[in-house]
Amino acid sequence: MIWKKNEFDPNEPGSEELTTLPLLPLRDIVVFPYMVIPLFVGRDKSIAALQEAMAGDKEIFLVAQRSAKTNEPGEEDIFEVGTVSLVMQMLRLPDGTVKVLAEGKRRARVRRYIDNEDFFQVEVEPEPEPDGQTEEADGHEALMRSIKGTFENYVKLEKRVPPEMLLTISNIDDPAKLADVLAAQLNLKVSDKQRLLENATSQERLESLLKHIQSEIEILQVQKRIRSRVKKQMEKTQREYYLNEQMQAIQRELGDKDDVKSELQELQARAEEKAMPDAARARLKKEMGKLKMMSPMSAEAAVLRTYIDWLLDLPWHEYRDEVLDINQATQVLDEDHYGLRKVKERILEYLAVQSLVEKMRGPILCLVGPPGVGKTSLAKSIARSTGRDFVRLSLGGVRDEAEIRGHRRTYIGALPGKIIQRLKKCESNNPVFLLDEIDKMSADFRGDPASALLEVLDPEQNDAFNDHYIDLDYDLSRVFFITTANTLQGIPVPLQDRLEIIRLSGYTELEKMAIARKFLVPRQMEAHGLQEQHIEVRNTAIREVIQRYTREAGVRNLEREISSLARKVAKKLVADRQKGEETHEVITPERVQRLLGVPKYRFGIAEKGDEIGFVNGLAWTQVGGALVPVEAAIMPGTGKLILTGQLGDVMQESGRAALSYIRSRSSVFGLKNDFYQDVDIHLHVPEIGPVDGPSAGITMCTAITSALLRIPVRRNVAMTGEITLRGNVRPIGGLKEKTLAAHRGEIEKVIVPQDNAKDIPDIPAKVRQEIEIVPVEHMDQVLKEALLLDEPDLLFAGLDPRQSASRQLQAPELPSSS
Repeated sequence: MIWKKNEFDPNEPGSEELTTLPLLPLRDIVVFPYMVIPLFVGRDKSIAALQEAMAGDKEIFLVAQRSAKTNEPGEEDIFEVGTVSLVMQMLRLPDGTVKVLAEGKRRARVRRYIDNEDFFQVEVEPEPEPDGQTEEADGHEALMRSIKGTFENYVKLEKRVPPEMLLTISNIDDPAKLADVLAAQLNLKVSDKQRLLENATSQERLESLLKHIQSEIEILQVQKRIRSRVKKQMEKTQREYYLNEQMQAIQRELGDKDDVKSELQELQARAEEKAMPDAARARLKKEMGKLKMMSPMSAEAAVLRTYIDWLLDLPWHEYRDEVLDINQATQVLDEDHYGLRKVKERILEYLAVQSLVEKMRGPILCLVGPPGVGKTSLAKSIARSTGRDFVRLSLGGVRDEAEIRGHRRTYIGALPGKIIQRLKKCESNNPVFLLDEIDKMSADFRGDPASALLEVLDPEQNDAFNDHYIDLDYDLSRVFFITTANTLQGIPVPLQDRLEIIRLSGYTELEKMAIARKFLVPRQMEAHGLQEQHIEVRNTAIREVIQRYTREAGVRNLEREISSLARKVAKKLVADRQKGEETHEVITPERVQRLLGVPKYRFGIAEKGDEIGFVNGLAWTQVGGALVPVEAAIMPGTGKLILTGQLGDVMQESGRAALSYIRSRSSVFGLKNDFYQDVDIHLHVPEIGPVDGPSAGITMCTAITSALLRIPVRRNVAMTGEITLRGNVRPIGGLKEKTLAAHRGEIEKVIVPQDNAKDIPDIPAKVRQEIEIVPVEHMDQVLKEALLLDEPDLLFAGLDPRQSASRQLQAPELPSSS
């Protein structure tokens, strides 16, 4: 027999309360007094202990094992404190186990084990309960109320505790019983329950239980919140799944959905057939994997699906077969456009090189010229002659860099830039891509689109163009980029450096006549339903429209006026047919005036006679070249130089430089050294809008000299050039356009800087035959050619040139300096 720490002494006080009972060791169960619990017993010793109890007064000592894994526990494996219980029922089951219903009665402690080989038999003594009257009654009452309220909150969260247990608890007034009943209802560890069972006082047990219940409530509240979130997510997922299934069923009923292939399968099939770079394919595979994991109804899935569609729709490796037949290209270009020799030569050169090399970087041309000369339509002809698709993007007014590079996918409603969008639309990666009005872009807080174009229009790096939305390198090297502009001033210098500039000048009158006869008149007749038997347009009528109803470098307004003529003839044709008559309208200059009204312009502004202080200048404007009359007047005053006529800063500086030159040459011209102190000189530029630029110096100088010396200027002479203080003539730009303007104004002689002699071959041969072009290096040469003098050398001999026999007008003396 094994004794406990304190060996049993029969003479010890309290030994008369010892009771001998069979012991039943329990796994993972602690039985409390007042607790009714079913037990399943399978071990032989345990069954023998039950049989012994049933043979006697049915009392048995239930106590927990220290370790539930011990199958054959010894005395040292069993706790000392347990519960004396009453076996209420015992039932043998078919598998040999025994089901027992037991009720806990009172606490007890093992005093000693009695030697018994069939089962555990022990002598136990009751655990003493302190007398409740000796404890603080008020403290017990407060503690009991607190623990009952806390347990009520616990029952609301823990659904495994039956609600009727609250009624049972509320009716218990004994603190010891309350502690035991509550301990049986809590989900505690065996070690915690055993400590509660071993606690000596009910107050200690209640305090410990209160802590346990409060801790359990906190855990249950967290679990409740987690379950609530999970439930909501599950409800949302189930709802989306249900709605998605409904939508698919409706689509199947409507026949809009293929029953065999799902949307993801269709995308997968497209991805397998699509030719694209390795980097793009890897990105596509990654995004497809994300899409499969997402709910089809989520917003993120819609964004991802749009991105995948863009990757699949872009023409990564789709190219149109190019036509490299130079003869065919020449024919197409000549059919669509008259003249434009330099541009056509450049296109044919590109086709020739393309036919000799396997791969050539796309050229980047910039067509610069006034409106209406055919820049945009020329790009269409290039596409037709090369067999490529044609794409046009207007850049006029574009201020946002994202228009070129696109938005990042993090933005709501993000899209690729216009470059990628147009390539997707044309479905080929080698189109003729026209960037129209490239000089009309501007910059603001959203970025500079011109800077974004640096990558697009750089042949060295546009094979890896990176759009912010696509976020992959895209090859633009096979695209034939063509840009158009009216002037180079609006194009940043770094961007100009990447472009091959080709200038398109205005058309001559003869070219306009040919364009109108070959292109414009037939096109407008067809557009207005007119046949040759209905209308006949004479060449003189076309010339009348060109000279007196349009003033432009191109032919856009000319086509509008021809369209107006066609409309009026169509109206008359319909009215005559309703009367039963047939119309045949012959358009003559007189008929043009009746149909189009009073002429808008006076053709040519050259004066009928030679005038003092009046010079025909030449200027380049947005619509081409123009004759700019410059007038000078001398009046009594205090030496002021007055400049009027909406002149820019450069023009005003040219006027001052011209006057300084004349003052430095006053002795040569026979003028007093202080002639300017008693006179005011007024320079005026009438009949034209705002003008500026360094090309009117010699014109102003000639006008002032003529007014001072009272010598007329030849009416059939026009000039352009800048002047230095020493009288040297500096070069200018736009010589061809200016010469064409002089030709339209019936000018016979044009004075130009010597440095511009290299540009004379660009002037049409017909114009060179009808106009004398005089290159000059110094202002003295200009005056000799422009002033009406029989002996021009006398002008620089210090003599009075007004005594020349060539003087045509009787002029008064200059104002006296006295």
